Amino acid sequence: MTVITGVRVHDVRFPTSLDADGSDAMNKDGDYSAAYVVLETDSDLRGHGFTFTIGRGNDLCVEAARQRALPLVGRDVDLLLDDLGGIYRELASDSQLRWLGPEKGVVHLAMAAVMNALWDMAARRAGVPLWRLLVDMTPEQLVDAADLRYLSDALTREEALELLRAAEPTRQRRIDDLTDRGGYPCYTTSAGWLGYSDDKLRTLLLEAVDEGYRHFKLKVGADLEDDRRRLRIAREVIGWDAELMIDANQVWDVPQAIDWINSLAEFRPLWIEEPTSPDDVLGHAAIRKAVSPIGVATGEHGMNRVLFKQMFQAGAIDFCQLDSARLASVNEILSVYLMAHKFGVPVCPHAGGVGLCELVQHLSVFDYVAVSGSLDNRLTEYVDNLHEHFVDPVVVANGHYVLPSRPGYSAELYVESVERYQFPLGSYWLARSSEGALVG
Repeated sequence: MTVITGVRVHDVRFPTSLDADGSDAMNKDGDYSAAYVVLETDSDLRGHGFTFTIGRGNDLCVEAARQRALPLVGRDVDLLLDDLGGIYRELASDSQLRWLGPEKGVVHLAMAAVMNALWDMAARRAGVPLWRLLVDMTPEQLVDAADLRYLSDALTREEALELLRAAEPTRQRRIDDLTDRGGYPCYTTSAGWLGYSDDKLRTLLLEAVDEGYRHFKLKVGADLEDDRRRLRIAREVIGWDAELMIDANQVWDVPQAIDWINSLAEFRPLWIEEPTSPDDVLGHAAIRKAVSPIGVATGEHGMNRVLFKQMFQAGAIDFCQLDSARLASVNEILSVYLMAHKFGVPVCPHAGGVGLCELVQHLSVFDYVAVSGSLDNRLTEYVDNLHEHFVDPVVVANGHYVLPSRPGYSAELYVESVERYQFPLGSYWLARSSEGALVG
């Protein structure tokens, strides 16, 4: 019998603010960070998971993740991994921790980190990448793992089973299709950070075009004339037959969003992302109606499956951008994918953060193979930074995520990276502290 013997949680922060990587209208100086969980056993098997933050407060997620994971210590690994729905529901039912959310904020981020580590461990035990673990599960096993609480007015268990059963006979055909086309299609945000100069924007867009990208996203929302100038540069570089998306990162009130988006309509954006508060269902619906045919996209700050349910029911969004480290791992993500499929909303996961590309590639492959069966209007974000810190980094070629092949959820960080960037005592942050530059 293999047993979980301990949990380590690390506060890992990367100084992305120094080069304005990740900068947008709302978040100008983020340091991409991870509350990084390692579940240890009395064998060689490990589980690695994390949630994503942008700096200060990451230590709160670290402690919350430790609290979430402590009930796993001493438990039989096989019993846990054979019933990931059961252990999810057990951890979620901790009423004292639940009171701090419920199902939102720091405690929900911590749930994501811990359950991501368990799903990683399950895929490692099976000797397959996570996407393969998921597509090899039966519809019954997937629904048993999914969190369907509070969703029966939008998606019943039987409806979920019917959706999965419909796609089951042709799963292998779609795996072969992804292999033949070189992977799952993605778009790049790497050129479009708001803090970049015009010259850097132009250079990075030219590089992305040369690398085969046909879909590009730019940050907007700080200054309308700046937005117009930067979008004009983008169209000069990428042309008018490529897709251009824009992202305001929640900075506008609803009337302001409508006016601003319509002022940028001449640049023909495919979507406006996070035009207002991520919790404002009716606000998104109003914006969607007023800016059509520009689509409305949101979800990276979608706190739980219930918010997504309301977005779908209200017809508030054209694109669902779930986040692999904000929703409570695969269990909750399964429910959102199934609802999105029922309501006909394509899922284009958010991946602008450390390690998020590594995770969402598995989810997008699963969606195409086992749920939606479609690539229409479906793209997964790609951001080209910090992948060198991962043992199993993403591989992108010609605008496509190459299917991951190593066992696990691609969430393991190199020990050396953790030791260097652990806050505040990693070697990098100690050096910054000695220079008088440490904050946190």
